[in-house]
Amino acid sequence: MARILVVDDERSMREFLEILLSKKGHDVETASDGNAARTLVGQTEYDLVVTDLKMPGPSGMDVLAAVKQTWPETEVIVMTAYSTTETAVEAMRRGAYHYVCKPFEVNEVSVIIEKAMEKRDLVLSNRRLKDEVGSRSFESLVGGSAKMGDLFRTIRRIADTKSSVLVTGESGTGKELVARAIHFNSSRRDKPLTVINCGAIPDALMESELFGHVKGSFTGAVADKKGLFEVANGGTIFLDEIGELTPHLQVKLLRAIQERKVKPVGGVREVDIDVRLVAATNKDLEAEVKAGRFRDDLYFRINVIQLQIPPLRERREDIPVLAHHFLERHGHELPRTIRGFTREAMRLLSGYDFPGNVRELENIVERALAFEHGEWISPESLPSRLTGVTAAQPDPDVRPGPESFNLDQYVEDIERKWVLEAMQACMGSVTESARKLGISFRSMRYKLAKYGIRKEDFSGQTQ
Repeated sequence: MARILVVDDERSMREFLEILLSKKGHDVETASDGNAARTLVGQTEYDLVVTDLKMPGPSGMDVLAAVKQTWPETEVIVMTAYSTTETAVEAMRRGAYHYVCKPFEVNEVSVIIEKAMEKRDLVLSNRRLKDEVGSRSFESLVGGSAKMGDLFRTIRRIADTKSSVLVTGESGTGKELVARAIHFNSSRRDKPLTVINCGAIPDALMESELFGHVKGSFTGAVADKKGLFEVANGGTIFLDEIGELTPHLQVKLLRAIQERKVKPVGGVREVDIDVRLVAATNKDLEAEVKAGRFRDDLYFRINVIQLQIPPLRERREDIPVLAHHFLERHGHELPRTIRGFTREAMRLLSGYDFPGNVRELENIVERALAFEHGEWISPESLPSRLTGVTAAQPDPDVRPGPESFNLDQYVEDIERKWVLEAMQACMGSVTESARKLGISFRSMRYKLAKYGIRKEDFSGQTQ
């Protein structure tokens, strides 16, 4: 079913086309003049617009222009009783799918409309395919929140520019994934993407890593070596933790960006480079500039476009999406099938602040997969920092004897004590007791049966 707008100042023609198209299962709206048509087009994306050419006020050509300006992929059929070759050519030049002369045969116009819909379907299929390909280029940068949607749209918008990009955000938010998304959504995607962590390489080696060196330039330089800027020529270089660079290297980097040339350590010849620079940091570089630890001229060079990645606690709606993404990524490595998360486990995940952001969430899911023995990840498989239940501490008055000590019995005694205290505090409510202990309702019932505890033994016998 298609959404179609019929525009004609003749009521009989509007009604005729509305009946014809509605019988074929289409959703049809009508407009009696060009002004009404342009208002509707400004509010709604139609699959097809069928418009008369000559009408009071704005003409069919004006309607055609409004449609193509707002919805370029919407097909438009122009009708007129005053046909000339010139107007037909002009309508087609402006993007009309077809030009129909009144009066027309019903079968003729039906075939034209069907062909227009086939073209529209093909265009939409191609657009979906491009979107799918584009989404793969975002790799593991996952999220359906409004903030992440804004980030995705910005990445697509700036990917093909040559401007330097500074990606900021807390540790673990996925700054390298953003850099990869920028690269793989750009025309440089077939060229190299080189990645270097500026805080992970000793200062003595960093200059050689970035700009290369010639044989004999220092002890151990037994051969010429290309630097990462030269390796990335034509592509993208990602400098993670750029705030860790020493003042000496900041000067070298600034010159490379400005001149688009690098000089290997010990070399005399400069090498031309064509590299898109993406840098990242979890530091406040403005504060670093004010403190004199980071050059202001370099800061302005790398901060042409800034992308701020929101922490996970500010986009909690992405937590379930990411959790299932990591479950699928790591779950296939297990010999058993984990189907998902219990409602309580997902509640705990969604309520946690994740100071380590997405990286911490992935680690938690991977850990839960290792600990979980059922089909669903339960709160028992999550770290205690999420459940709010710390490990039971041994009674200081109890000590293992010199000859024997039943550890299993000791642990069971402590667990039974916790279960009893929870049931007493919650007046016998199994559901509330399970929530207080950070375990599932099913696990709580199992423990009650294991220790012979009955909810009827407590006042307030609600479940």
